[in-house]
Amino acid sequence: MAEQKYKRQSGSQRRKKVLEHLRKASAPITGSELAEKMRVSRQVIVQDISLLRAKDHPIIATSQGYLFLGQVPSDVKSRTIACRHNLQQTEHELNLMVDCGVTVVNVTVEHPLYGEITGSLMIRNRMDVKNFISKLEQSGASLLSSLTDGVHLHRLEAASNERLDAAVQALKEAGYLL
Repeated sequence: MAEQKYKRQSGSQRRKKVLEHLRKASAPITGSELAEKMRVSRQVIVQDISLLRAKDHPIIATSQGYLFLGQVPSDVKSRTIACRHNLQQTEHELNLMVDCGVTVVNVTVEHPLYGEITGSLMIRNRMDVKNFISKLEQSGASLLSSLTDGVHLHRLEAASNERLDAAVQALKEAGYLL
């Protein structure tokens, strides 16, 4: 009988390691990447993430993967803006913001039944925009703003108020800002 190369770990040990990976990561990590590192299925990771969230660990799921939300550095500026546009203008809207050095943290819509619905984005650059649009097209999913005739909020973060101002101005000039 061949000797086992890897010792099987308990669920709590695995979740501790998943949490360590997420805390150290500077970018989102997909469930598949975590599954490969932990040598388990992606579904096991999805369950582990749910259990970690239930224990109040600040983990969000973005279109790029899971992200641990540590404390936001005090020098990071934040602003919430209201926008309206159609599906075909989404890529342009996101590129305008990231080109100004802004991170698009999330998108929120006001649903008549459920109240606020927020989706985590964490889009920082044109590559993130490209990946988001690609996943949108491949999945056939609808944008949250499709529930509200294109009206939505974005929470933005940047290193300076000047970058936030530039993003707001670019959106205003494009006719996307409400």
